[in-house]
Amino acid sequence: MDIETYREYCIAKKGVTESFPFDDKVLVFKVLGKMFALCNVEEYSGFNLKCDPERAIELRESYQGIIPGYHMSKKHWNTVRTYADVPDRLAFELIDHSYNLVAKSLKKSDREKLELNV
Repeated sequence: MDIETYREYCIAKKGVTESFPFDDKVLVFKVLGKMFALCNVEEYSGFNLKCDPERAIELRESYQGIIPGYHMSKKHWNTVRTYADVPDRLAFELIDHSYNLVAKSLKKSDREKLELNV
């Protein structure tokens, strides 16, 4: 998956913003202020996504292109390497999974904002 496809897919989701909160290289996507995806735009070779801990282990065992999250909590984050053995279809599914995990963790009033697309 190229960086344009990745960015367009992430930013199209409800309540998502993008920013460079750490430096001018790491692009972060947040749903109502909570991070669900990030990547290095200068050396784009993959992206980090939040993941259910049990599923994270299963994915790492099944795909060489999925590894513990680089510079992230290894329990809750995976790095999905681009141009590896991870099909785009699965990469899109994992972006959705990350977004949904974070969206479900939002406080009720924020979840309601998402449902209303405000």
